[in-house]
Amino acid sequence: MIEILAAVLTYVALAAAVWAAVLVVVGKPIQLREWHGLWLYGVVLLLEVGLLVQLVAGIVRLATADRQVDSLAYLGYLITALLIPPLAGFWALAERSRWGPAVMVVGCLTVPVLILRLGQVWDAHV
Repeated sequence: MIEILAAVLTYVALAAAVWAAVLVVVGKPIQLREWHGLWLYGVVLLLEVGLLVQLVAGIVRLATADRQVDSLAYLGYLITALLIPPLAGFWALAERSRWGPAVMVVGCLTVPVLILRLGQVWDAHV
């Protein structure tokens, strides 16, 4: 796990969650034809690319580590963090009411929790 990347990904996920929360408050569904939906999905795409980099770096670090790490839990958190944004994004687009962005808020808030837990699993076996 790259610590600086984890921090950046946390801030990007929180920014996307705030953006989606604003859409919930104003009652607008996410539409890719409008600028607010396009920019939100741009931020989520940036988050996804960062999570993919984190996955590759995490697997390499796990393979070359000289410490005992719960590999299954570590890989599970890496893969789950990678899968949450696209699943939340598809669900948010499918939900045409104002609650579509709420799905995105929950998905984006889940990512920092998974990143935090990933760091805890890595640091538990120093």
